[in-house]
Amino acid sequence: MNKKQRATLEAIFAKPTKATIKFADIEKLLVGLDAQVVEGAGSRVVFRMPNGRKWETHRPHPGKEAKKYQVENVRKFLEELGVK
Repeated sequence: MNKKQRATLEAIFAKPTKATIKFADIEKLLVGLDAQVVEGAGSRVVFRMPNGRKWETHRPHPGKEAKKYQVENVRKFLEELGVK
């Protein structure tokens, strides 16, 4: 995990939940954790981890920032994976 990914991870776990995290940074973090990105219909995207767990969401549009509920969902997903 590089410095930028560590900063993204810290932002995801920050309280109160931030709404300024770029979704692309979350994607890069998950890919850095060996997630496979599966494109779906429209803006749907699935991140599959090597252990079989997955996180499904939509890319935000028209903005680039992840919504607060997406940050909270990815935080929970990362906690379940044991990432802190």
